[in-house]
Amino acid sequence: MKQFPYVFFLGIGGIGMSALARWFQANGHHVSGYDKTETPLTQALAAEGIAVHYADAVENIPAEVLENRAQCLVVLTPAIPADSVEWEWLRTQGYDIRKRSQVLGVLTQGRYTIAVAGTHGKTTTSSMVAHLLHHAGLDVGAFLGGIAVNLGSNLLLPATSEAPIVVEADEYDRSFLTLFPDVAIVTSTDADHLDIYGDQSALIESFCQFVGQIKPGGALLLNHTADPRVAAAAPVGTRIIRYGLTAEQGPELFAANVSAEGHQFHFDLRSPQETVTDLELAVPGYHNVENMLAAAAVAQIQGVGPEQLRAAVAAYRGVRRRFEFVVTTRKNVYLDDYAHHPREIEAFLRSVRALYPGKRLRVIFQPHLFTRTRDFAEGFSKSLSIADEVFLLDIYPAREKPLPGITSAVLLANITAPIKAIVTKQQALDAARTDEHFDVLATVGAGDIDTLVPQLKLILTERWK
Repeated sequence: MKQFPYVFFLGIGGIGMSALARWFQANGHHVSGYDKTETPLTQALAAEGIAVHYADAVENIPAEVLENRAQCLVVLTPAIPADSVEWEWLRTQGYDIRKRSQVLGVLTQGRYTIAVAGTHGKTTTSSMVAHLLHHAGLDVGAFLGGIAVNLGSNLLLPATSEAPIVVEADEYDRSFLTLFPDVAIVTSTDADHLDIYGDQSALIESFCQFVGQIKPGGALLLNHTADPRVAAAAPVGTRIIRYGLTAEQGPELFAANVSAEGHQFHFDLRSPQETVTDLELAVPGYHNVENMLAAAAVAQIQGVGPEQLRAAVAAYRGVRRRFEFVVTTRKNVYLDDYAHHPREIEAFLRSVRALYPGKRLRVIFQPHLFTRTRDFAEGFSKSLSIADEVFLLDIYPAREKPLPGITSAVLLANITAPIKAIVTKQQALDAARTDEHFDVLATVGAGDIDTLVPQLKLILTERWK
């Protein structure tokens, strides 16, 4: 990458893209980029000295990019639409254009790589791995798909070129096939991204190919729910450790003596490497205990001892927008979560119910993608029905064009919650300001629903003081 002093990002505001942008900036490259929407993340990039523009026009591309074609790398996110004006112009001018996944593959080439894959859970689990190693004093780098609270960033820069790199391995568009990990975690292989894969079988085939790229003598940590074909695809000699929350699920790696006290979970780690007792996790949710099992086992593989592990687990504070407590009072709570798949929503809402039994729960949900809404409509309606009240925003399209007949109304029809409605963002804010019938509020989704969070925080902090 040293041959490219200039790097231009198409879709720089994406969480994975912004981590790469920060890496190039930290390593002395001139970084700039385009995104269609200004967000707190793009504002942060701008504050760090990265030029970002928001109108898709060639005249907005920085002069240094226009004047140094041969020395400029263009990094592309799959979310950029095919009719992008800037992408088309850069392509016709002969710029070196590479997908984000290809660049990540180059940056990790020759490095000890810990890759975390899965249709859900990979952001939290990869942030846990990076945190545990970093907290234990190991030199480690990380490219994450979320803002880790402990790091305050989605990027952890290593001190040396020999340090291992933790990477969130994204299955969308088969991006993770550019990675050749020493250690791989597969958190789940549930159906998703059927707009790319067509059916779950093709998705499983892609996971098998990813696992088949584990380096000789490497390790695979596999969730007990994963398709058995994935384990069978691991190269001969790969150490395979299956993990799950309880021993009854049949894994070699599991939690024992699990108990919940408020927002904290206490448990013992039963691992093929070593049993570690009295672990304390401050991030709620049984699914997060399961995620921590895999992360802790990787830390053990890297030589982290029991006392270091206890201290690191206790210090972990999660990822922004993953079970994030925005407002907490004695009687009321407002949480925000990135869940955008029925299984994720179910896990999140059941955990909220367990934490606050008997409390009236309102959920504001923004569906993400027309194809995902179409493919999992029944599952979305069922999982959202766990709440007492469900307010649906319009579908966030991201990279997609509308599909005939696919709107939030498809979900509303089969939701069984006593109160349900399709609302605008302003109506959701007005209801939070004037309606006092709910005790717990949760905003859920992967689109731009997070733009409501600061406004809801102000409203509810004032109401609940």
